[in-house]
Amino acid sequence: MTTPDHPSVHPAWLPDAATAFLHGRTVLVAGDGPLAETVRGEARRAGATLVDGDADLVLRDTGAVPGGEGFVVAHRDGRLDVAADDDAALLHAWFHVVRGGTTDPAGHPDARHEPAHALRMLDHWDNVDVHPVMGQVERGYSGGSIFYADGHVREDLSRVEQYARLLAATGVNRVAINNVNVHAREARLLTDGLPDVARVAAAFRPWGIRVHLSVSFASPIVLGGLTTSDPLDPDVRAWWADAVARVYAVVPDFGGFVVKADSEGQPGPFAYGRDHADGANLLARALAPHGGTVHWRAFVYNHTQDWRDRSTDRARAAYDHFAPLDGRFDENVIVQVKHGPMDFQTREPVSPVLAAMPRTRLAVELQVTQEYTGQQRHACYLGPWWSEILRFRPWGPVEGDDGSPTVSDVVGGAGPGASPQVAAARGGGIAAVSNVGDDAFWTGHPLAQANLYAFGRLAWDPTLDPTDVLDEWVSLTFASPSPAGADRTVDPDVRAALHAVLDDSWRTYEAYTAPLGVGFMVNPGHHYGPSVDGYEYSPWGTYHFADRDGIGVDRTRATGTGYTGQYPAPWRDVYESLGTCPDELLLFFHHVPYGHVLHDGTTVVQHVYDTHFAGVERVEGYVRTWEGLRGAVDDAVFERVTERLAEQLRSAREWRDQVCTYFLRASGVADAHGRTIY
Repeated sequence: MTTPDHPSVHPAWLPDAATAFLHGRTVLVAGDGPLAETVRGEARRAGATLVDGDADLVLRDTGAVPGGEGFVVAHRDGRLDVAADDDAALLHAWFHVVRGGTTDPAGHPDARHEPAHALRMLDHWDNVDVHPVMGQVERGYSGGSIFYADGHVREDLSRVEQYARLLAATGVNRVAINNVNVHAREARLLTDGLPDVARVAAAFRPWGIRVHLSVSFASPIVLGGLTTSDPLDPDVRAWWADAVARVYAVVPDFGGFVVKADSEGQPGPFAYGRDHADGANLLARALAPHGGTVHWRAFVYNHTQDWRDRSTDRARAAYDHFAPLDGRFDENVIVQVKHGPMDFQTREPVSPVLAAMPRTRLAVELQVTQEYTGQQRHACYLGPWWSEILRFRPWGPVEGDDGSPTVSDVVGGAGPGASPQVAAARGGGIAAVSNVGDDAFWTGHPLAQANLYAFGRLAWDPTLDPTDVLDEWVSLTFASPSPAGADRTVDPDVRAALHAVLDDSWRTYEAYTAPLGVGFMVNPGHHYGPSVDGYEYSPWGTYHFADRDGIGVDRTRATGTGYTGQYPAPWRDVYESLGTCPDELLLFFHHVPYGHVLHDGTTVVQHVYDTHFAGVERVEGYVRTWEGLRGAVDDAVFERVTERLAEQLRSAREWRDQVCTYFLRASGVADAHGRTIY
């Protein structure tokens, strides 16, 4: 399983078998835009015959809605006829047909398809140089960067082109190509590195993907020789305007900037007595004449806390910093909000910021790279969790009506009190931290490719069933060789086994790791493997407050940090009450005795024991299921997954033993089933 350009690189969800059904079919691609030629190239690659007249498949760029990205599938005279809004939509339409695995109109119902979010973005945390602490890809688990080698942009960008093709097939249309923690060398991508940025942008452009850069707020000092980065200083404003003009001179379709400011040591406007709106608007006004945007991350909190002080609550920070600024951000500022209030933990509530800023364009940020969900050493399909997040209703379901806005609606520009400018701009969309590196399988663990695929598909359509999305990925990635022109098939045993391993793998991971909404029970620094007290007494925050009497963080208004009050009704009261707080978030919102009885009738401590043992048993089942595919899937894929599952099982047992032992010793309560706990 290789690609033509890189014989050692896995083709992910676009192997030759995925498009073999098009071999020998006639295809008409009617359009003159630059992406129409990409579609024609894809048709040739699939072995289709391009014609100017009657065809099995007709793809037409109508030009009806420039920038719309949508398309209409219809049946005309026994053929499949697709009318696209523009040439980007033409490309999306092509991959829609590819996903279907057939040109038979019966397999493609008449319908209009369009993205729910105009911005569907992946953020790469890649460093040009290998950082002594962070490596080349911060929180990257798939090798080095596909963009950079030996301190500069790679000369050969053919693998970037392959990556762009994979992303286009899922619907992603934006990519930030460097780390949000901008170091000295990466900062220079904005100046002397621009010719190389232009080369990367050229690799993405044929696939309808615009390139963004992460920039340092201190760039006027670091790069421009100024003595200040004060956003209200005229010289600073002028420097940014000149810098942006130079970018657009070489990358006319440049997307904009991603900024991490006043967070975890990164410079920002606080140094000058300014706020985040001042800082973001500085960059927005430099970008506005060129059509660029600023993704200003809301991940801002005090990372030098005193663990003794229970009034400091990291979960409160983003809301406290940003909610008061609603309505002060310029139209081309997108405040990028992590989906939960902490940091991509295995289970968190949805961030209240997403309901608190109706006059601001918001993006929700997910993490495809599995920093806290197994680091791509564990099989952990995140589609079901992302689906829960995107479908979550911040103002609760309306009784007798499920029409209240979802998180997806909010970041799509809708929601109570949304300003006209937010709606007109279609919100801020969805962003995620990428999980790709220069590993032969792209994502280290071959099955982690499913997360990258699912991100793009759910960003396009958050109403999709994540199990169906996984099935799409299986159908494309594990397509069986078939006669040229035949509809695509997959060995049913392979399909069943992949679903058995991946469908509930996120909940399995949750079962054997941190329980009931607790976070950060990981080894500090690299964040892999169990350490129940690893961060508990550190400046980064306090996360479980376990003692001999109980466990959990009291975030109630009545007796705790008041965090529940950041939510609108009904969630502020649902989370406040022990009687209504969902069990899976209990310890995030409440400190309870070990004997507290959950809604399913078990006690907290028995739940810890039961889930950790059950989680290991499930992973043992994954190992057996995968072993049954020996000889049925590509040998290299089989061996890599086998190796990763062995590590997952070892790690799951370690999690089980450390967590259960910790809480046995803390609580003094024995396991009701008498299992071995050390």
